[in-house]
Amino acid sequence: MSAKSKEKAVVLTADQFEDMEVFFPVFRLIEEGWQVDVAAPKVEEIHGENGYSLVPDKTIDEVDPDDYDLLVIPGGSPDGAPSTVRHVKKAQEIAKAFFNKNKPVASICHGPYTLVSADVVKGRHLTSYWHDGVPEEIKRAGGIWEDNEVVVDDNLVTSRWPMDLPAFMREIISLIKRSKSNK
Repeated sequence: MSAKSKEKAVVLTADQFEDMEVFFPVFRLIEEGWQVDVAAPKVEEIHGENGYSLVPDKTIDEVDPDDYDLLVIPGGSPDGAPSTVRHVKKAQEIAKAFFNKNKPVASICHGPYTLVSADVVKGRHLTSYWHDGVPEEIKRAGGIWEDNEVVVDDNLVTSRWPMDLPAFMREIISLIKRSKSNK
């Protein structure tokens, strides 16, 4: 398989991300043979809430959603990465582009903030962290919030918090395999 035909995922995050919610999906997708790009507002070192850091591959503004097969939006504390990402207009546009083309989208914890800000949750079943007003925001945006370790609604996979990562990744891998067989 040439590098150009390798499946690609993009992770949208920022400083003060939830470490496991970024690294667990990145490593699991790399294990599956995917190219994974981490995008943040700036290409400078960003820090996780639990001590890990990374340098993003590109800025969110540089992301062309047509170049990617999967969008991952991890979480963090409500005033950390999720709040930063949700206010980046290009992040909202990326989310809309994935939904418009029914491409796989995965979000965990406070990550659905960006989906709410992008106005793509109306009528969709999803979950998120259960405090900090996230479920209420989802419901106000017309989403159907469920308290389950993972919720799959067509192209959308969501989970609540780091302890749900095994179920989250199981369903992401299942979704991307189904998407690949439908191409």
